Amino acid sequence: MNQPIYLDNAATTRVYPEVVDAMSPYFTEYFGNPSSVYSFAGKAKEAVDKARAILAKGIHARPEEIYFTAGGSESDNWALKAAAEAYGDKGKHIITSKIEHHAILHTCEYLEKKGYEITYLDVDEKGSIDLEGLKRAIRPDTILVSVMTANNEIGTIEPIEQIGAITREHSILFHTDAVQAFGHIPMDVDAMNIDMLSASAHKINGPKGVGFLYIRKGVKIRSFIHGGAQERQRRAGTLNVPGIAGFGKAAQLAFDHMEEHAAYEVKLRDHLIEKVLEEIPYSRLNGERHKRLPGNANFCFRFIEGESMLIWLDRQGICASSGSACTSGSLDPSHVLLAIGLPHEIAHGSLRLTLSHENTKEEIDYTVKQLKGIIERLRNMSPLWEDFVKNGDA
Repeated sequence: MNQPIYLDNAATTRVYPEVVDAMSPYFTEYFGNPSSVYSFAGKAKEAVDKARAILAKGIHARPEEIYFTAGGSESDNWALKAAAEAYGDKGKHIITSKIEHHAILHTCEYLEKKGYEITYLDVDEKGSIDLEGLKRAIRPDTILVSVMTANNEIGTIEPIEQIGAITREHSILFHTDAVQAFGHIPMDVDAMNIDMLSASAHKINGPKGVGFLYIRKGVKIRSFIHGGAQERQRRAGTLNVPGIAGFGKAAQLAFDHMEEHAAYEVKLRDHLIEKVLEEIPYSRLNGERHKRLPGNANFCFRFIEGESMLIWLDRQGICASSGSACTSGSLDPSHVLLAIGLPHEIAHGSLRLTLSHENTKEEIDYTVKQLKGIIERLRNMSPLWEDFVKNGDA
């Protein structure tokens, strides 16, 4: 078995060789600043324009509605902070969900300190937004709704099109954090009534440190980074041409192979889910069973602690996580698992395995085999498991 077995594609992905090749000329050969007026800079500008067109087409937007950023977190911050500032005269109420990425939640906390009121929507036991709850939360002073397209931990895909219809009916801006979904499932900003959308290259086999924010034409949103006149005077800073070229290439490959990759990943994911639930007692799947990202599987195992499980998996050459990579090192259980109703002691025993089309059935079978042994070993060291067995519950 080749190692490592990489099962943490929600954290980041391997950059394709074709993407590296697409980036390479803009480091050494066509290294001009795309904002410069001389002809030498033309090749760099062409690369940016080409990538912008590819990304726009993939979500049914216009190229001029795509604004490059340094990644998903910047895009999320920009969408919320700038929209709050621009529409603050209309109202200071924003709606989001309890299971958003921390780039959204921490931005909302910042805005609360600035006098904005945030409503955090509950989700059901599968992580789905209650549409009736959203309708009840809307007020005359509501200016923005921000709900992620798919959850980064448990993979549940939210009813984005219905949310967009509700916000459009009430003339409220709708932003979605699509970092986990972009390039993996179809997105149509017009059909879904999305006004702003965040995406990141490194989730689709592109480079780290580059993303975009889609801003629908007519949305009154202000600059987030001030300085030069780049990105139509909305986002200052010299453009990361190699990263943008790589993002465009990665996106094109993702769009071209989305259907076949998704079908393969779903088959592999379902095989993993079935084996874990059948072969490992006191395990549960978190999130929607079928309406979830193709490569996402998230489990909880009773009577163990997730961090220990990850260390043992690493010793066996398996890369996994217990939740979002952005909160690794935290001793607190996942806010997503708590939001879907899991008690702390169960939420602590979580494991996220996120697959790609490059994984194999043999890797999955090996992982489950190792996981069974690890969980048995950890449970035998657990006083909670010992009490559970003594009480005759096992």
